[in-house]
Amino acid sequence: MDDTAKPAGANPSGANRWRRFADWDERPLRLDRFAVEDAENGFAAFASPNDPKPGLELKNGRVVSLDGKAEADFDMIDLFIARHHIDPEIAPQAMAMDSAALARMLVDFNVPRTELTRLAHGLTPAKLAEVVAQLNAMEIAFAYSKMRARKTPGNQGHVTNAKDDPLQLAADAATAVAFGFDEIETTQRVARNAWSNAVACAVGGAVGRWGTLFQCSSEEAEELQIGMAGFSSYAETVSVYGTERAFIDGDDTPWSKAFLAAAYASRGIKMRCTSGAGSELLMGFHESKSLLYLEARCLCLQRAMGVQGTQNGGIDGAPVTSTVPGGVRELLAENLLAVWLDLECASGNDARSSESEMRVAAKITPTLLAGSDLVCSGFGTIKAYDNSFNPSSFNGEEMEDFLVLQRDFEVDGGLTPVDESKVLDVRGRGLDAIAAVFEELDLGKPTPAMKASVQVASGSAETNSYTPRDVSIISDAIKARGITVVDVILALDKRGFAAEAENLLNVVKLRVSGDYLQTSAVVRDGKVLSAVNDPNDYTGPGTGYRLGEKRRDEIMHIRDVLDREAVLRDQNRHARTEARRIVYRDMGPADIGDDPTEVVVGISPAFGLKLFQTTAGHSLAQVLKELTAGIKAKGGKPRIVRFRHTADTSFLGLSAAGIAGSGIGIGIQAKGTAVIHQRGRLPHNNLELFSNAPITTLEHYRRLGENAVVYAQGEIPEPVVVPTKGQALGARFHAQTALIYAIETSLTEEGAKPENVEIRLLEGAA
Repeated sequence: MDDTAKPAGANPSGANRWRRFADWDERPLRLDRFAVEDAENGFAAFASPNDPKPGLELKNGRVVSLDGKAEADFDMIDLFIARHHIDPEIAPQAMAMDSAALARMLVDFNVPRTELTRLAHGLTPAKLAEVVAQLNAMEIAFAYSKMRARKTPGNQGHVTNAKDDPLQLAADAATAVAFGFDEIETTQRVARNAWSNAVACAVGGAVGRWGTLFQCSSEEAEELQIGMAGFSSYAETVSVYGTERAFIDGDDTPWSKAFLAAAYASRGIKMRCTSGAGSELLMGFHESKSLLYLEARCLCLQRAMGVQGTQNGGIDGAPVTSTVPGGVRELLAENLLAVWLDLECASGNDARSSESEMRVAAKITPTLLAGSDLVCSGFGTIKAYDNSFNPSSFNGEEMEDFLVLQRDFEVDGGLTPVDESKVLDVRGRGLDAIAAVFEELDLGKPTPAMKASVQVASGSAETNSYTPRDVSIISDAIKARGITVVDVILALDKRGFAAEAENLLNVVKLRVSGDYLQTSAVVRDGKVLSAVNDPNDYTGPGTGYRLGEKRRDEIMHIRDVLDREAVLRDQNRHARTEARRIVYRDMGPADIGDDPTEVVVGISPAFGLKLFQTTAGHSLAQVLKELTAGIKAKGGKPRIVRFRHTADTSFLGLSAAGIAGSGIGIGIQAKGTAVIHQRGRLPHNNLELFSNAPITTLEHYRRLGENAVVYAQGEIPEPVVVPTKGQALGARFHAQTALIYAIETSLTEEGAKPENVEIRLLEGAA
């Protein structure tokens, strides 16, 4: 067939079954269109033709050749790595090792982590990339679980909002602390609002417990000033790049970044660098090298700077990295490089890399299973539209999903389910605390109405509080007056918030001791937990981090968990209403009928006694009304019989047919599942089945009754089909259905005889 003869929009397969990337505006990238000078040689995720071959030459302990480049030709990244990363004592041994052998060592739990980190200090960027490139995605995840620095996993959250509203920031920070985030990070929609945001999050982060570390992501110089004022306890938005021109375009060098890292450390502020595959492309200078090689350079730089760790795994570049073949595997691989180099790793998963929920969940799963120092370098604890960093892989909308993922896999993603009452309490406390600080320092007077609107809001679209302009005035005042964390602590204490004042003071004290400047340091139960006192000791099954009984119970305690009592409580809410609709009266043993028009409706043991609504929410009185009306409409005679020997739908129907004068019976469970059966047929070889009770309508039940009579008359009607739209009904109703059936079976009695039941429908059943 000539293509020109096809109607516009016709699909050659005859059906448009597939949703394309274009439906999300996600388009895969061509790998051969990124070269700056040569459009035929692009980069790739793991290996590009332009990548250098691994190599190292030393003379008198000095690196004179690095990955095929002579010392005279070093750019500033090569020079910094050569002088400050490569250990000349280890390099000869490490570089001489076969890359495949090193890769196998990474996944061999008999090889200690300490030996591998020692060897990494003698490996060049090209060698590191070559080794890790030999691992598949599963092997990378396994190696990561072995190589990460701290044994106990943690998580980091974003706390921002579209208005830069300090009231909401304080409430949301307090909520994040309650969920167990080890770190919270904020930024702002309006740059000048950074100081107000910092104060609000510092106060909110002190509610409930102490130890949640905080940073305000702003312009680097101002971020440092905010840190010096005592409001932030760590920093990580110190970007490094894998190409020299990207560095220069950012007005930086490795030395300037190293100096900034030293400046933070000198004031007791924990610091990580930020890198990630794709950043060089976003900056416009990627040299057509592979993503993994460029990131290996970044990570060697970071180790050479002496920083505690890194946030990598794509970060802002993750969406573009995810569009190239093997891109998500590369994001896992760069995280592995980070921990192999013995850096603390905040393992990406912040920038949402796709509109596909399946791809987002798949991306985080290996990291969640392997554990990480910080599973996300920014889980959006707020609604996606309030995330000023742009939506994260997980935002407030996905909080429950993440908590359930922890429960599903029995893994620790660093978060703990929280009851709604506790959330409301901490939000209220955070609001009262920040309002007290503002009033004491003459920064503002939040009204009760403003606080009330924030306490119960899920996002800034529901609040009636500060506007960005209001915040700018507050933020400018904080900066101009030189307000510090000490002023805030004193204000809290003076206004009666002694616990919050002490919590905030404790975090500030850590800057004096310097204990949390150790690699992978977080604060748990008032104690610093790091790679020093909580090293990852994974050496095979039964070792490394394992959920203890207490932690396991915390993870299991998600909201809306069903049990038998919960189902019965829900059903009992309808018992009184149902009593106004129908009256059941036992009429003694049910014998075999002799009326050829009779259709027996066999009801289950709990039908109308313990259970009163179907899973679709239909009153059982209304269901019986429609079934019997359908039978009568076709000239049949309905008889209601309760069976107690079984609760199985097929056997209810077959038992009903066995005593029906017509040989046709309907079996129905209280949850709404129903069948038409015929005497003499095999139990599960029914005439018609309503298996999708949650979407079965009352009209369907009426038509089922009609069809039962048609079968009784010896004819074959058009079967009643309950259409689905692809809903995952099993997943949605599995727990409820299982518990309802358990209630039914608990009332069965072996050998129990069927009983006739007379029903009287009252006006309420209409």
